[in-house]
Amino acid sequence: MEEYFTILNDETAEITEKKSKFIANIYYIETIQDAEEKIKNIKKKYYDAKHHCIAYRVIENGIIIEKSSDDGEPSGTAGAPMLNILQKNNLCNVIIIVTRYFGGILLGTGGLVRAYSEATQMVIEKSVLVRKILGEEAKIKLDYSNLDIFKYYCKNNDIKITNIEYLDDIILTIEMEKNRKISFEKKLDTKSVKIKQLQWIKTKYISKTVEKNK
Repeated sequence: MEEYFTILNDETAEITEKKSKFIANIYYIETIQDAEEKIKNIKKKYYDAKHHCIAYRVIENGIIIEKSSDDGEPSGTAGAPMLNILQKNNLCNVIIIVTRYFGGILLGTGGLVRAYSEATQMVIEKSVLVRKILGEEAKIKLDYSNLDIFKYYCKNNDIKITNIEYLDDIILTIEMEKNRKISFEKKLDTKSVKIKQLQWIKTKYISKTVEKNK
């Protein structure tokens, strides 16, 4: 997967439908274990609620793992619609848990789908989204005299400097989009960007933008 979105911050949203209260919580996760821990915590927090419906997508070992649960609601009325919204928004490494306090009035299957979907969409809209794109991380060694020039080049070519070590030489850790790797190496070959050493470290997902979901 070349890119996906995740969240910067945990959020909560709440709606009421025919006296039933739906509380949606969204969390950042990195593993299935993280997801199970969040579910456990929510069940403890809202111990007197009737349902805790979930949907999550998490990347482990390069594979997207998905799970949803209706937690006692009629089949297909909660977890599946919630998961569908995560998929449509290309969201990964997140879990949404919608807790329902039953208000005594039956909503029917259509009403349940709408309520769980609305709560899910609302909590996503409250979240700050982070775009993750496949990139490359590298270490650069250069002279002190070339530091400012190199920093200027990075600023103008969407290359992020994530760490600077001031030793006998300057050691920089940088990251860039994967498709910039070839053009960057060509710049080094032409000596228009002067460095002493380049070491590619790993391919990784990098944060490109942080934006409010509209």
